Order: sequence, then structure tokens, then C-alpha cells
Amino acid sequence: MPSGFFALLDDLALVMDDVAAMTKVAGKKTAGILGDDLAVNAEKAVGFPASRELPVLWAITKGSFLNKLIILPLAFLLSAFAGWLIQPILLAGGVYLAYEGAEKVVHTLRPHADHGSGPVERPDEKTRIRSAVLVDFILSVEIIIIALSQVVDAELMVQVLVVSIIALVATVGVYGLVALIVRMDDVGMALAKRDEVWAQKLGRGMVRALPKLIRVISHVGTVALLLVAGGIFHHIDAVHHLFHGWPGLVVDGLLGLLVGSAALALKGLGSRIRGAVSK
Repeated sequence: MPSGFFALLDDLALVMDDVAAMTKVAGKKTAGILGDDLAVNAEKAVGFPASRELPVLWAITKGSFLNKLIILPLAFLLSAFAGWLIQPILLAGGVYLAYEGAEKVVHTLRPHADHGSGPVERPDEKTRIRSAVLVDFILSVEIIIIALSQVVDAELMVQVLVVSIIALVATVGVYGLVALIVRMDDVGMALAKRDEVWAQKLGRGMVRALPKLIRVISHVGTVALLLVAGGIFHHIDAVHHLFHGWPGLVVDGLLGLLVGSAALALKGLGSRIRGAVSK
């Protein structure tokens, strides 16, 4: 009996070792999308009255947890009964991510001006929360599928543990950091009201730095989108051989831009066709 108990402990230790190693690999593969998730949600959580920032962020966080509860069982069923679908879904998601990245690049280089159109009405709180939860759902699908693709050959228990850990980090980690970011200006204002000179300088600096920090995070997230998307296509054997010997980051960025630009062009063509047909 004792020997059987210790054998069980040994098996459990081996499983946890596998989980730790594979979680590290899956975490590296999903880091880019997590960065974009952070940037997107930081942007969506700012601009509310100070009293509503945390309640709005909590509503988005609850929506994110619900997204994971929907996606995770479907992902495990997919892995168990239709593993061959993971790669096509991954590629389709790569096209979406590349499109999002390329669109952000275009908007950065050629921002749309609304001169003469009057003030633009900002969506209400519930609409913005629904939009944030929808974006979270799409990014969560990619995060979970990418994580699952790294452990698809492992035992089901290892798959469940690794992907669940990544999903938990994607929610708690990302939204925890967003909470710190959106409250940065409030902390700065509180410091600026103190008597100490150093506190006042630090507080004013934090308030001034918040918009710049949001912009930096947004740009980093855009680059991460393109790199993650390009990395998905880079793992196709034919593409990998085509760019053999090239620096990996260069290839990933190039592929992300190419695929995203093609998706943008196809969307524009589709819009023009629909416009011509409707006339």
C-alpha cells in the first residue's frame, strides 16, 4: 500500500513537471497576444469618470471569465475528437490578427480626420463593455488555441492544466495590470496634493505619463499582433523552408504585414463590390 501511494506521488510529480515545462513554452507563444490584449483593454478602460473605471473594468473582467468558461471546454473537445481542426482555426485566427495589426498600422500612418463633421458621440458604457468583451472573446480563442497547439500531443490532463493556467493568467494577469494602469492618474493626483516636493513632482509626472504610456502599450501591442500572426504562418513547413536562414523576428513581422495587408485589400475590394451592387 505505501509503495503504491509513493508511486502515485511520483506520477503526480512527473505530471506537474510536464505541466510546468509546457506552460512555460505555451506562455512564450501567447505572450504577444497577451501584450495586445493588455493594450486593447487598457485603451477601452480609460476615459470613464474615476468612480466608474474599476466597476467597468470588473464588468469586462467578468465577461472575460465567462468567455474562458465557454471556450475552454470547446477547445478540449476539439483536441480530443477533431484535433485536425486546430491548425486551420489557428491559421484563420492568424489572418484576423494580421488584419488587426495591419489596420492599426494604417490608422497610425493615415489617421482618419473628422474635420467639419462635428463632435463624435462616444458610445455609452454598456456598449463599450460589450465591445471590450467581444474583443476579449476573439483574442481568448487565439490564446487558448495557440496554447493548446503546444500541448496537443500531451495527455489530456496535462492539456487541461496547461491551457487552463494560460487562460487564468490571460484574465487575472492582464486585467490586474490594466487596473493598475487606469488608476495611475488617480494615484498621481493624490501624490501631487501632498506637501513633499518629491511627491508632487512624482504625482504630476504620473498624470502626464499616463496618455503616453497608453500610446506606447498600443504600439507595442500592434507590433506583437503582427509578430504573433506572422509566427503562425512561419510554422507552415513550406513557408519555413522558403525563409530558411532569415532572422525569425524579421520573417514573422514581414509575414504578418503581408497577410494583414492582403486581408485589408480584400476587405476594401469586398466593400467596393457591395457598394457597386447596391447602387
